[in-house]
Amino acid sequence: MTLKLQRPLVLVGAGKMGGALLSGWLADGLSPKQVFVRDPSPSDEAAKFILGAGVHLNAAIDDLAARKPSVVLLAVKPQLMDQVLPDLAPLVVPDALFISIAAGTSLHRLKELLGAEARIVRAMPNTPASVGRGMTVACANALVSPEQQALASELLAAVGDVDWVESEPLIDAVTAISGSGPAYVFYLAECLAAAGEALGLEPALALRLARATVSGAGEMLHRLDDEPSTLRKNVTSPGGTTAAALDVLMGEGGLSPLLRRATAAARDRSRELGQ
Repeated sequence: MTLKLQRPLVLVGAGKMGGALLSGWLADGLSPKQVFVRDPSPSDEAAKFILGAGVHLNAAIDDLAARKPSVVLLAVKPQLMDQVLPDLAPLVVPDALFISIAAGTSLHRLKELLGAEARIVRAMPNTPASVGRGMTVACANALVSPEQQALASELLAAVGDVDWVESEPLIDAVTAISGSGPAYVFYLAECLAAAGEALGLEPALALRLARATVSGAGEMLHRLDDEPSTLRKNVTSPGGTTAAALDVLMGEGGLSPLLRRATAAARDRSRELGQ
């Protein structure tokens, strides 16, 4: 389905996540003439891509306000929000939708910076968005219409799957699982490669095996409808090598309680950053 908008879209921030979204929108058929990027210091690569694609870069805020954009997506670092958002005040009109992907910036704080009338969606994507396999979870304030929520889903789906929660505090749990989760998987690959070396494999082969195993198993999770537990059991023969390893991983003090502690720490930190 071709992505179309009646009025322009403003993307604030052309970093990795903003750039991934922009690439996804253009690939989905959104006209580059409908997109206006604001970034005071884009990388040379980002600026070349933006201008080469025919997307507008750093138009004056008054010009943007005159065009009455329907969506403003905020993809700047959380620590820059206080600096960036007041300049966007002319874009806050009754039917404009603001979508923020800044980690730790609450709907309440966004409303303080944008004004009480702003229609705001807060979204938490993750880094696999850069390869079109992201997972984004969002929540909206009470002013966002069902049509705007559907539009937000369509825009965020350009880089992967999208889901919604009604309770904003659950975004902290989402951050702990999918937002930070790719780092856990990368660390698993690191540890698996190191374990291979400890067993006598050459480092390059150990790393290749770890990368292929983690990515291949992930692709099975992506393609197949089976529960993870079913896929695990399918690999595990009674009394075999996999069972021997799982006796350790699933034993007392094994992977499950460790991940519970780790994700609780990530959730708690997310709460702290949002205060």
